[in-house]
Amino acid sequence: MVEPAAKPRRTLRWALAVLTLGAICAVAVGFYLRRDANPGCEPGGPSKCTRVFFIGNSYTSVNDLPTMFSNLAWSGGHRVETGAQAPGGWTLADHDRTLDTDNALAASKWDLVVLQEQSEIPSDKRLREANMYPAAHDLVVMARHVGAQPMFFITWAHRNGWPAFSLPDYASMQSSIDDGYLFIAAQQHAEVAPVGFAWKAVVDQGSDSGLWQDDGSHPTTKGTYLAACVFYASIFLESPAGLQYHADLSDSDAAQTQQAAAATVLGDPAKWGLP
Repeated sequence: MVEPAAKPRRTLRWALAVLTLGAICAVAVGFYLRRDANPGCEPGGPSKCTRVFFIGNSYTSVNDLPTMFSNLAWSGGHRVETGAQAPGGWTLADHDRTLDTDNALAASKWDLVVLQEQSEIPSDKRLREANMYPAAHDLVVMARHVGAQPMFFITWAHRNGWPAFSLPDYASMQSSIDDGYLFIAAQQHAEVAPVGFAWKAVVDQGSDSGLWQDDGSHPTTKGTYLAACVFYASIFLESPAGLQYHADLSDSDAAQTQQAAAATVLGDPAKWGLP
């Protein structure tokens, strides 16, 4: 099949480095675009439906975060519909360059567009200024053009940091990732889902957090469930604590992640640009 002509693309310094890093840290997840509607969420239905489109990579697609969030939302009585475009290793610049993103955004009436960058880029000042910030600006404009509110997905750091870029441990890398996302979100007057902050809250509780897979990068089911709980609290401004959908986690693990998400988001919603 012949691919559609790409949009004019910005010259990106560090592109080769980013592609290499993406190949190292990403699971090879194929390109997909999925809409996941539950009964009663049809256009023109009697009840409000919240439609959320996720733009990202394997941090979004591993364990299918959009569907996990959808199941959690429905267990809390919220009608939702989700869509996703999250090929493994993709950067926001990759999404900015392809017409597939434009077409996906135009395919439905989305309320929120979630933006998730490749795992390392936000933690390095040079990479994020050359790659993340220009692409994020373009994607925020695209989201608002179709009437959607942009929301940045603050991700988690690698379990062992990123020593090659002078981030020797988890805490230093997480702090830098947080800075990268919070800067662009404030600049674009956009909301954030502070998953990385909730992740650190669980890690700081001690013992084995159970959030990372063996690669020290991608999330376990518990890690993705924590992210889903953060999105639930961020989008609905309600605590996920007590919701019965547990994504096959034990009651104790589900309760831990629900409570961490609620405390992180609802303790100070204004910090995340939430209404």
